[in-house]
Amino acid sequence: MVTTERTGSTTGRRKRLPSWAVYAALLVLFWGVWGAFSSAPTTLYDYPSFMVYAVWSVTMIVPAAFILTRQGFEWTRRGAHWGIAAGLTGAAGQLVLFYDLTIGPAYLVFPIVSVSPAITVLMALAFLHERLRPLGVVGLVAAMLAIVFFNLSSTGGRAEGPWLLLAVLVMVAWGAQAYFLRKAATVGVNDATTFTWMTVSGLALAPLAIVLAGGLHLDAPWQAPALTFGTQLLNAVGALFLVMALSRGKASVVAPVANALAPALTVIVSLIALATLPTVFATIAILLALGGSALMVYADESRGEDVASGAEQQPKHEPARR
Repeated sequence: MVTTERTGSTTGRRKRLPSWAVYAALLVLFWGVWGAFSSAPTTLYDYPSFMVYAVWSVTMIVPAAFILTRQGFEWTRRGAHWGIAAGLTGAAGQLVLFYDLTIGPAYLVFPIVSVSPAITVLMALAFLHERLRPLGVVGLVAAMLAIVFFNLSSTGGRAEGPWLLLAVLVMVAWGAQAYFLRKAATVGVNDATTFTWMTVSGLALAPLAIVLAGGLHLDAPWQAPALTFGTQLLNAVGALFLVMALSRGKASVVAPVANALAPALTVIVSLIALATLPTVFATIAILLALGGSALMVYADESRGEDVASGAEQQPKHEPARR
């Protein structure tokens, strides 16, 4: 009778998806759709990219208010330390990216920036001592290859200039940000505190973005800031899901999965909107992203089952007889 109950419990556990995977899936959904329409305000209304940043920093308040009502803010030194570190690296990276896109070709800038998960994985393995199962390593390689193939599907030319150094800086900043988010969770900082500091950091750089944009551009049609707010709200909510996923899963798993699957969804949404077929490289990238992410999720889930199984099979020691 006892064995039956234990077996049923184990079966139920095996059917449960890891919590980090749920939030990572939501992250992919929001960032994937955002990526398909993120350039619309600039393309349709010539809205300055720096103003897009300013609007984005405001949209961060919405998910911050939501998570604060659920968890509450904790005034701790370590929370401020890692939260601000994550916020500044993320916000500064985005601000530098917007400037870099004004002097460099987007089809070369984004491929460099998208390699940021490699920085996250290296930092997580070195400083957080994370370990991957062999199946997880295969999934990681597939996810990184997917990013490469996404880059190949959009690359078509050569360019020179200081944009290269700036792109590398953004890559390092965003890779470090994911590490800082995971580090914050490992030292006990809750999601609300981390995300609030990220919001504050983003807002702190908004005045600089407005100066770089040449003013508030109040003469722009109302559709420009409205569309920007809508698309960037998807970006902001996705950022919250990134925090929640990294607080529950390995940085060496979450970062590659998110950065592989989000572009895959962006490509799919864009193709549906344009009613066209994907290129060969894009098709390979989508398949690699799906396969690699599935392997990493399965490897992480099976690792959890092994740990739980070992705990159940641990022999119980009888109290010592006096």
